[in-house]
Parts: sequence; structure tokens; C-alpha cells
Amino acid sequence: MTLRPDTKDWTWVLEHPCAECGFDAAATAPAEVAGLLRGSSAGFVTALSAPGSGERTHADHWSVLEYSCHVRDVHRVFAARVHSMLAEDVPEFANWDQDATAVSDAYHLQDPITVAAELAEAGEAVAAVYAGVRADQWDRRGLRSNGSEFTVATIAVYHLHDVLHHVWDVTGTRASADG
Repeated sequence: MTLRPDTKDWTWVLEHPCAECGFDAAATAPAEVAGLLRGSSAGFVTALSAPGSGERTHADHWSVLEYSCHVRDVHRVFAARVHSMLAEDVPEFANWDQDATAVSDAYHLQDPITVAAELAEAGEAVAAVYAGVRADQWDRRGLRSNGSEFTVATIAVYHLHDVLHHVWDVTGTRASADG
């Protein structure tokens, strides 16, 4: 079953709370992102261990397995982007088509146990990147392929929303200001 690609420009979440998952970027300090990301993997790992984690429960939503593969890859993509922002002056990020990746990497056929371990590892790795950002580096800039400009601070919070939104997709647990 093929899903409609997500073509929304989600950068609006940096300026307005997300009515769906409850995330409020204004209530999140970039320095908090590492800790919040570290705590986000548990819901996915638990959900992946449940029977049927690879089955879609709604025709227009990914399965727990597919969401978990996506979040694992989001962590990897954002770690690379932040590394480039810290090392280069205003790098341009290559386009990443999440929907094409889900198909080409056969998210629906991946092993849930392997994905759980990879997701936890990727989450810890990117959290370590954010934890290592010095105070004078949060304003370093980078450009997405569509021209959206990020700082390390805004990409950190944007990344956190993506992950917490998918926690909500998988577990029904809304984001809160206290993490």
C-alpha cells in the first residue's frame, strides 16, 4: 500500500506550537535537545517489541516499524547536517526524500530488533553531537535544499519536533514542556 508523500514544509513548527503532537519550540531551549532526544527512543523500542509492529493499522500511516526506521534515519541525517554546520561556513544540505528512502530501503521489511538497536544507537550519537555544541556554535548556519535557513539552535529544535511528533504517531503520547 503506497502512502501519499509528505510534502509539507514543517519549518512552521519553529514559530508555532504543533496542534497535533503538542510540541512548542518556544518552550524548548536548544541545550535541552540532547537530553530530550536521549529519552525519546524508549517509546519506539517498546513499540517495536510488540507483535505486529510491522503492520499498518491505518491505510494512511506508516507502521511502527516504518516510523522507527524513519526516526533512525532522521537522527543520522541531522547528525551529518549538524556536523557540517559546525565544520563549514553555511553548508547546503543535500535533499533527503524520506518517502523515497522508505521505499528504497524497504522499511517495511527490516527486522524490528535490529531497528530498535540502530535507532537507540543513532539517537545517542546525535544527542552526543548536540551535547557537544559550544555556546558560540549555536548560531552557526546551514541551508536546506529548498532554501530554508537554519542555525544549529533551530535545527536542533526542528529535529526534536520531528522525533517527538513520531513518538506521538506511534504511542499517542503528546510532547510536553518538561520533556
